[in-house]
Amino acid sequence: MNFIKEFKDFAMRGNLIDFAVGVVVGGAFGKVTTAFIDGIVMPIIGKIIGGQDFSDLKFKIQDGTKAVLDSAGNLTTKEVPEVYIRYGEFITTVIDFTAVALAMFIVIKAMNKLKEKEKAAPSEPQSPSNEEVLLGEIRDLLKK
Repeated sequence: MNFIKEFKDFAMRGNLIDFAVGVVVGGAFGKVTTAFIDGIVMPIIGKIIGGQDFSDLKFKIQDGTKAVLDSAGNLTTKEVPEVYIRYGEFITTVIDFTAVALAMFIVIKAMNKLKEKEKAAPSEPQSPSNEEVLLGEIRDLLKK
């Protein structure tokens, strides 16, 4: 029973729930950013570099071969697919990551500014307590 209570305390701790919400929102934010990059930014970049789909940029490092059958229909040589280095997809992913990192930086910077303003806001001057007033009067009497 103690184990279950400890787990419940751990799971219901505020920071853990905040973290879980952050992960879910971050995942959704990542999807939105990826859609923006893939649907808007990369077509513009592709148009600038000559109308090519950026994600199709690749470098072939191995030619493929078709399967070879003998006269009886038996397989003598297996089919070998072509092998590519897909640098266009990599560059797209790097741009996507950079956009997410920049957006998160801007959000965190704005939140830090708001926190600084809250800390810097002058608090209302508090009126002295009755004890402080009384002590001040005693001090003034002793000065005479």
